[in-house]
Amino acid sequence: MLPHSYHKDYSLALLTDFYQITMSDGFIKSGIENKEAVFHLSFRKRPFNGGFTITAGLETLIRYLENFRFDDSDIAYLASLRGNDGRPMFEESFFKYLSDMKFSCDVDAVPEGNVVFPYEPLIRIQGPLIQCQLLESPLLNLINFSSLIATKAARVCIAAQGEPVLEFGLRRAQGIDGALTASRSAYIGGCESTSNVLAGKLFGIPVRGTHSHSWVMAFDDELESFMQFAKCQPSNSIFLVDTYDTIEGVAKAIEAGKWLKQQGKSMIGIRLDSGDLAYLSIKAREMLDEAGLKEVKIVASNELDETIISELKRQGATINLWGVGTKLVTGDNQPALDGVYKLSAIRDRGGDWNYKLKLSEQIVKVSNPGILQVRRFYAKQEYIADAIYDINLEPKDDVVIIDPLDSTRQKLLKKDLNYKDLLVPVFRQGKRVYEPPPLKEVRQTTQRELNLFHTGVKRFIHPHQYVVGMEKTLYDLKLNLIKSIRSRTSNFYKVSARENP
Repeated sequence: MLPHSYHKDYSLALLTDFYQITMSDGFIKSGIENKEAVFHLSFRKRPFNGGFTITAGLETLIRYLENFRFDDSDIAYLASLRGNDGRPMFEESFFKYLSDMKFSCDVDAVPEGNVVFPYEPLIRIQGPLIQCQLLESPLLNLINFSSLIATKAARVCIAAQGEPVLEFGLRRAQGIDGALTASRSAYIGGCESTSNVLAGKLFGIPVRGTHSHSWVMAFDDELESFMQFAKCQPSNSIFLVDTYDTIEGVAKAIEAGKWLKQQGKSMIGIRLDSGDLAYLSIKAREMLDEAGLKEVKIVASNELDETIISELKRQGATINLWGVGTKLVTGDNQPALDGVYKLSAIRDRGGDWNYKLKLSEQIVKVSNPGILQVRRFYAKQEYIADAIYDINLEPKDDVVIIDPLDSTRQKLLKKDLNYKDLLVPVFRQGKRVYEPPPLKEVRQTTQRELNLFHTGVKRFIHPHQYVVGMEKTLYDLKLNLIKSIRSRTSNFYKVSARENP
């Protein structure tokens, strides 16, 4: 995460993998550094075995690209590196190139808060080969984790069925950057607030919190601790009731709640952080209602995720707010979104495009060639299917899409269907042409877009697979390119075998 204190006086150009640097040096020495290239960022597998993914991280990426440059300290560090012969790894001409380089690429991206699927390009970048290559690792770093956590948050919020979800993950997050990124992404995914005060300051996310067990333990009596908190925080009184005995804790919280009512204030709620949350919430609700505190909310925490929340609801738990921490901010059971960044086209300036793809023994790892866009078709306020197409081969009539992993799965999309293209211009020749919307609007986009998909896509167990395919012309182009590459590779091996019997 690039906090708001990050500005043009601080370089993050070395936030990259070393091979990006060595390849860039090689491009210059080979004289191809300024060939025009197109790369796409996409991912291959649905995270959490779910039916959808939420895009996030674009605004952070925009700030990174606006300030992309190599400063004197970067050059000094690279100059200090030595090869295995003890000599400098790079020459002065390379350092001069990096020092003089200005970001000049075109960037198109799917705006944050949109729903996307495997193989669809989330970002398309076009420009000098060396610049596109240097940006591989930072682009993946800034988009992968953000999108993963936004997706997890959306799943948790779906499980909560409209009840507020509070992101409580700071203490378990992966460092400062991980915590800030997770808080921002969780808000995009639908969380109502965060406990992370710095995230509240930087991003304008509402902050919420109660008190910890140490507050209760600091006093000789549990009731005294509640009464003191009520006096100190009369407009923010949520009492943690499970420090000693939960039912007794609820009874004492009720006394504090009644006192607040006499002062013209209201107890917001109680928090359950251990034990059988379904049973305890039902019992607590009965006690609160009998005491005339029907408006008081029940907050639950304790290693929650979408599966546990769904099960608690099935058991009739009377929980109103959900505090979700570790399993949200760490992307529990899904350590990373498997984002990839692949070259798909290259040419001499002003020449014809030479389309490229990466082959693999695994069909899932074969990349797509071309200069790609995603077209989403819809009817009657519901999305129907997505077509990945080449902008130089834009479909004009009916569209046939083909599953890139199974050519027998095809779908005809009639030309009279409504549609929208997902990738929008963000940079043109290095200049930003897109204004990121406020974070609150991004959060609203997530909810609006999810509502336009069939319920089955949002199911946690064996979700419906939304239809995504390659437009037929592009698919045929890809097959022909694969055949051509394999033909050349096969001939190479045949020659090698004859020469080396």
